[in-house]
Amino acid sequence: MTIRIVSIGDSFTEGMNDYLPDGTEVGWADRVAAGLAAAHPDQDVWYANLAIRGRKIESIVAEQLDAALALEPPPTHLTFNGGGNDMLRPGFSDARMIEFTARVLDRCAAKGIFVVILTGADPSDRLPAGKRMRRLGTSLTQVLDDFIDGREGVVFVDNLRSAEGRRDAYWSEDRLHLSSLGHEWIASRVLTAMGVPTPAPVVTDADSPTGGLGGGRVISEARYWRSYVLPWIGRRLTGRSSGDGRAPKFATWTRLQP
Repeated sequence: MTIRIVSIGDSFTEGMNDYLPDGTEVGWADRVAAGLAAAHPDQDVWYANLAIRGRKIESIVAEQLDAALALEPPPTHLTFNGGGNDMLRPGFSDARMIEFTARVLDRCAAKGIFVVILTGADPSDRLPAGKRMRRLGTSLTQVLDDFIDGREGVVFVDNLRSAEGRRDAYWSEDRLHLSSLGHEWIASRVLTAMGVPTPAPVVTDADSPTGGLGGGRVISEARYWRSYVLPWIGRRLTGRSSGDGRAPKFATWTRLQP
């Protein structure tokens, strides 16, 4: 059997802030594909990642899903996450997210593609408007869980409602994107859900990012807002995206060695 797994989504799936020593960005999706190759050395494992940071769910479903289904040969597995960049914008609703999720599931079911839908971990402890983000994310997760329940050919990996995912060590200095340990944690949960039992990373408080996430110190907070929050506000005001001009990192099938 050949495994061909393609991932679609935003910065979470692209692998932002998960760096190898040589500066290469990896991410949980890359780690999942590598884990499948390691677990099935007798099978060919091919991987594509079409995710681009900053993308909203409509773009993910309208553009990336089309590209994923157009791959030759077609995928056997697809991972899907989206909505994080929609959550605090006008027009966001659970119903809209379910509409786009249904498109993914229906089109993949028609082609016999196994789908892994997952939520990101919960960053709200560290962010401005964090309480609102948690409320919206928790509501959407429950709606997704109910919508997916019982469907064949689909597995749902709920990371948002896991308290473990809120640990400081799983988050990078921008407080919004996962650290390498965070991506490793997500990958362990996805692989386990796909039938490849994988232990979660062992972390301690010493693994937390430097700079004091949520520390409240005036200087560190001012530095954080200058480095991350104000640029984000600037992009929102000017209609720009952090993903403008970026191409998928694996737009075609790449074979992974066991």
